[in-house]
Amino acid sequence: MLSVAVIVIPSIVAVVAILLILVLSAKKNKKDNPKNGKNNRKKNKQVELKEANRRLAQNPKDSEALQVVGRNHLEEGQYEKAMRTYDMLIELCATDKELDEFDFTLKHAIAALRAQHLKEAYKSFKLARTMKQDVFEVNYNLGYLEYKAKNYEKAASLLQQALQQQPEHVQSLKYLGMTLLKVKRYNDAANSLRKTLDLEPEDKEALFALGQCYYNLGKNDQALQVFSHLRTDGNIGPTAALYAGSINMKSKRIDQAILDFTIGLRHENLKIENKLELMYRLALAYINQQQIGEAINLLEDIQNMRPSYKDVHSLIQQYSELNRNESLQTFLIAPTSDFVALCRKLSLTFFPKAKIKITDISMHKSEYADILADVSTVKWEDTVLFRFVRTTNQIGELLLRDLYAKVKEVKAGRGICVTAGDFSEGAQSFVEARLIDLVEKDQLLGKMKQIQRKGQ
Repeated sequence: MLSVAVIVIPSIVAVVAILLILVLSAKKNKKDNPKNGKNNRKKNKQVELKEANRRLAQNPKDSEALQVVGRNHLEEGQYEKAMRTYDMLIELCATDKELDEFDFTLKHAIAALRAQHLKEAYKSFKLARTMKQDVFEVNYNLGYLEYKAKNYEKAASLLQQALQQQPEHVQSLKYLGMTLLKVKRYNDAANSLRKTLDLEPEDKEALFALGQCYYNLGKNDQALQVFSHLRTDGNIGPTAALYAGSINMKSKRIDQAILDFTIGLRHENLKIENKLELMYRLALAYINQQQIGEAINLLEDIQNMRPSYKDVHSLIQQYSELNRNESLQTFLIAPTSDFVALCRKLSLTFFPKAKIKITDISMHKSEYADILADVSTVKWEDTVLFRFVRTTNQIGELLLRDLYAKVKEVKAGRGICVTAGDFSEGAQSFVEARLIDLVEKDQLLGKMKQIQRKGQ
């Protein structure tokens, strides 16, 4: 019997000990479980809110209860209700000096901002700043609102103060950079935007603004890298494509510019202004490549969408004629070598029965060509200086004075100025007593027909 007791008693003790450990462990796990803590906090919050509403039913001006309700509205995203609650608390501050008017005003401002009542938010942040000027949340949000209102100098000052308190706050850095861009402080803007992207590399709005800084600083390679990267973005893409294409146009990379503008136009739901400008720039790129038909199609589409857009009407008139007249197209927009070759042929049409020997050809940029020729006829011999001007615009006196000076310099007997446009009254008066002949568009077209007939 004793031996049985010796065996059984320790066994019972061991079982009790194990059960006790399990019970204590379960209690500890229940206590330590984060979900249980969260549920408890939620339950406590509900109890607190219920009590606050009960008190408000008895006294609508119970400040403690209003604070509980206002805080709950903010946390739950009920910003309109939060604004009304903090309005009531701000009113109570007039009679109860123990209440924190700054805290209520700041929370009212935050609720208004999140509810997109920007004017109300601005007023409250402004008022909060008269109470305390060194609060980060006030300076940042007020700076952001000044930026949205295009008060850039005020925005820059406030955002710089916010960054003194939190130097690595991404949104403060970003909007400071975008503000400085607006006031043309491009180097400072670029520094702020680069810091933004170090902290938030995927912020495409900041990257686009950095590209604009590079563009305005003349750093076209860096700007082009940014805009080319952003061309396909759903929001910024069309404008980025416009920038990229414009940079490539300036650099004479016309094929690449055409690709940029085309990518921009592929975006869905394009804003009308972006669409018109992309189409217009693409048309100009096609003209540059002498793809006149494609350019006219685009220009006519623009005219259908907005008849008065830029100089589209005059471009259609001008290039429709070029599209029909290959010689005129060559005269105005072909590569220099083709233009000079045409001018050589044209110079031979002025004196049909004469012997003409071209002695010199020079180009002034891509604006006009000067051809010096010795002309010999049965009755006379002389040196003639031809100037072929690549424009459809009106030519004034200044260019003719330059031509007259060159006629004297090369000791030519006479000068002939040829244009696809016309001449001003001042230009015509200038040549009346001088040996310079003026050839306008209609006469030029007649000369071109002569060449075409000879070519047949």
